[in-house]
Amino acid sequence: MSTILVLEDDRELNQTMTYALEKEGYHVLSAYSCEEAKELSKQRTLHLAILDVNLPDGDGFQFCSWLKNKKQTPVLFVSARDLEEDVLFGYEMGADDYVTKPFSIKVLLKKIYVILSRKPQGANVYDDGFLKVDFELGTVRQGAEECLLTPTEYRILKKLLENKGKLLTYSVLLDSLWDEGVQLTDKHTLAVNINRLRKKIETEDHSYISNVYGMGYLWK
Repeated sequence: MSTILVLEDDRELNQTMTYALEKEGYHVLSAYSCEEAKELSKQRTLHLAILDVNLPDGDGFQFCSWLKNKKQTPVLFVSARDLEEDVLFGYEMGADDYVTKPFSIKVLLKKIYVILSRKPQGANVYDDGFLKVDFELGTVRQGAEECLLTPTEYRILKKLLENKGKLLTYSVLLDSLWDEGVQLTDKHTLAVNINRLRKKIETEDHSYISNVYGMGYLWK
């Protein structure tokens, strides 16, 4: 499930967008000020930020710059500022799209779908601002620190990331790993390796792998 930050000080519009996004299955974090949005963005991995420009304690351009310095989150501006220089400046600040008010919710949802469907930074890199996995180099990092994984742990990580948000049953995961030369034979051995992997890549604030009891695992 993708997490989307909505930074909009118009409460009615914020609630309208939040309702529409949640109805589409997204997890939404609603904020009405830059300060509130900063606190929310520190707590969760964001897959998209929807930003108004005119805000009570700053503007969306400044927040976009702050966010891009922290993590490479896609940004969609939604603003009444429709002058050409405003739109161009939004793109210069790193926006993936810029929508002027008033707008169609259906069009907004389609633009969000298109942005979230894009492959990040190339298909061989996963980077959420905290954890970075480069499949071409075979490296796993938390910030500047390298995570040293065993070949089995690395294969499990790769398989889970290739199927983000999808439940991999024990049998499917074991079979696919076996086909790639990882000879895990039972759920217990798989669980031991996944627990070791979690200790290396997860922290109290960053949890990635979920065990669906009695069924399998998924990358949240």
